[in-house]
Amino acid sequence: MPKPVLDISKPVPEDHVHVEHIKEASRFLRGTIEEGLNDPLTGAVSDDDTQLTKFHGTYMQDDRELRNERRKSKLEPLYSFMIRVRVPGGICTAKQYLEMDRIANTLANGTIKLTTRQAFQFHGVLKPNLRQTMREIIESSLDSIAACGDVNRNVMCNPNPYQSKVHEEVYGISCAISEHLTPNTTAYYEIWMNGEKTEATPKVKEDVEPLYTHRYLPRKFKIAVAIPPYNDVDIHANDIGLIAIEKNGKLAGFNVAVGGGMGMSHGEPETYPRLASVIGYVDAKNAVDMCEKIMTVQRDYGCRTNRKHARFKYTIDDYGLEWFTEELEKRCGYKLKKTVPYTFERNGDTYGWLKGTNGKWFLTLFIEGGRIKDVKGHPMMTALREVAENCGNADFRLTGNQNLMIGNVTAAKKKVVEDILKAHKVGEYAGLSGLRRNSIACVALPTCGLAMAEAERYLPTMITKIEALAEEVGLRDDEIVIRMTGCPNGCGRPYLGEIGFVGKGPGKYNLYLGAGFAGERLNKLYRENIGEEQILAELKPILERYAKERKDGERFGDFTIRAGYVQATNEGKDFHENVTHS
Repeated sequence: MPKPVLDISKPVPEDHVHVEHIKEASRFLRGTIEEGLNDPLTGAVSDDDTQLTKFHGTYMQDDRELRNERRKSKLEPLYSFMIRVRVPGGICTAKQYLEMDRIANTLANGTIKLTTRQAFQFHGVLKPNLRQTMREIIESSLDSIAACGDVNRNVMCNPNPYQSKVHEEVYGISCAISEHLTPNTTAYYEIWMNGEKTEATPKVKEDVEPLYTHRYLPRKFKIAVAIPPYNDVDIHANDIGLIAIEKNGKLAGFNVAVGGGMGMSHGEPETYPRLASVIGYVDAKNAVDMCEKIMTVQRDYGCRTNRKHARFKYTIDDYGLEWFTEELEKRCGYKLKKTVPYTFERNGDTYGWLKGTNGKWFLTLFIEGGRIKDVKGHPMMTALREVAENCGNADFRLTGNQNLMIGNVTAAKKKVVEDILKAHKVGEYAGLSGLRRNSIACVALPTCGLAMAEAERYLPTMITKIEALAEEVGLRDDEIVIRMTGCPNGCGRPYLGEIGFVGKGPGKYNLYLGAGFAGERLNKLYRENIGEEQILAELKPILERYAKERKDGERFGDFTIRAGYVQATNEGKDFHENVTHS
């Protein structure tokens, strides 16, 4: 039996990566963040504090399109901060949404990004405004702690607890997991609220981390909960995936999946995306405890000498599922039960109105690229602000696919919502193609420091051109999952796209095909480092064949495998192997 890597009784070994030493010396995530915020001579914070501010939910970035111009003017890069606001289960009140809108327009860049983890994201926050922005987020009774960093991040689930009794129970458990695994440091409120206590601040009295210890996790950790037949949170992309099992109309328990993760690095085959493996079933009452124990195995055994090998998926593959399951059951004090049969049918959102069990209405809107902003002819931000101001107790719900649900709308206010959206030409999702309705893009350029190519700004244009090909062969309304990211790190879950684009360089992408429509299979590299013209040339004959040769009900990803364009990929270790270029 291997010995745990983590031994908090001893100093961090010299062979551990520098981030481990930063966490060790951080005094529960304080570092010198306070001093850096007070330094008026730079718009940045130190490299070490940049690692620690991630735990507080903020990344330092700069506008890459202005780098050369500012360098020529002998100015430092135009630094700003991205802030990610946690929304456990994806639900916030109309009042909280209005606060997010106000913050975006007064302290950030005038837009709101909806992330693939059901979080709000602000961009363009300058350092002099950072503390005020964080403070106002906290005063709205939301927060950003653990939205980033080497801890458990925002717990995802279907954002409509009124869809059924099971949905209600799942939402409650998701929030309980999120609260239980939130870091227990006082540094967050000490730094951003100057130690002031308000109704919004939790009752954390001392720095005690019984789950994380002062070393925290080796890398980020993600949990999602899905309710079959909908996999709208992409369960298999998460470190822990809980698959709800219903019995007699109530939640009985969960199938437990472990070891999912999307990131990899170009040219490094030892890095790869991995689907979470289902290892058994746990009763609902034990779900929170099970998540804690799984996370502690990763805390103790995860790699701390190589950040690119530090995710839980590699721990699972290094030690094996059998060893992991034995270790987990030992920590839990009970054994997992046999997996219960289940079926997923899709991993996208269902648009339009749905009446909830509480008699109120819920409207899911398509938000292209997850970006809420006003553009000429489609002032979406203004429209949603008016909905929040005029629809009583309606709330706002973020989906795992960068879309937005307006929830808890009374019958009397339903037409008010419709009239506001229609007046602003917002929410006209019915005429959108099946490709566009099932698309996701990460932020990428100009702010993400990892981006090699465009994603959010470019995907709408690319989809328009693919739509033209699809329309020629009668496929415009067919749903095909398409994902685009500016780099291989996987923020937009590109390796679960039936068509996946991963940035390789300016205007160049790796083209992947063959993922499962319900998120149950990885895609495979089909063409490498190609531009728009070649992408369209490659996709055209495949779409033509699909239209002519597909079997009844056959999805595009399944067809590309049956037709021999790529091989089916279910295991992460096979992701780079046996690539077929038909």
